Amino acid sequence: MADKDQDIRLLEAMLFASAEPLSMAAMRERLPENTDLGGMLMELQKRYAGRGVNLVEMDGSWAFRTAADLSDALAVHKEVQRKLSRAAMETLAIVAYHQPVTRAEIENIRGVATHKGTLDALMEVGWVKPGKRRETPGRPLTWVTTTAFLDQFGLESMNDLPGLDELKASGLLDRRPAVETLPGTADLFEETEEEETLAV
Repeated sequence: MADKDQDIRLLEAMLFASAEPLSMAAMRERLPENTDLGGMLMELQKRYAGRGVNLVEMDGSWAFRTAADLSDALAVHKEVQRKLSRAAMETLAIVAYHQPVTRAEIENIRGVATHKGTLDALMEVGWVKPGKRRETPGRPLTWVTTTAFLDQFGLESMNDLPGLDELKASGLLDRRPAVETLPGTADLFEETEEEETLAV
């Protein structure tokens, strides 16, 4: 029993010390072999239920996060120096709703060419990453969202992806009529920067 308590303390310390959500594999690396990791996570989750921080799972990774009912009281409002462009926000929304998605598919949905810097900016903030290559001619690279994306928007999995109105309220999408049909039509996001327009 003492060993189990010590293992739980070690797991608790790992989760508190990590700047990012920890995968099961990452946690197992530092725990003794044959440890009941799932059982310990459930026990820790129960211990922290109703407290100021809760243990939450996000797409298979785990982290301590502020209890949802306290988030408003702890919110810090500050001016953001660097804001994602409209093109980057639209691209992020497309990746989130259509992943895994290729660059060509993103361009088809938006109706305009995607500037190379757009995906670079989303990778820089850690919200998208390259996925698997499609088994089609040319083997195009696909793009998917990351655990950091889920963490940023308070989602446990992609099944919790908010609806259109919530995305607009969060600032992820702007409020133009052109986005009213998200996520389904091919003529989505037709209005965009003139220099990005595809040749017909």
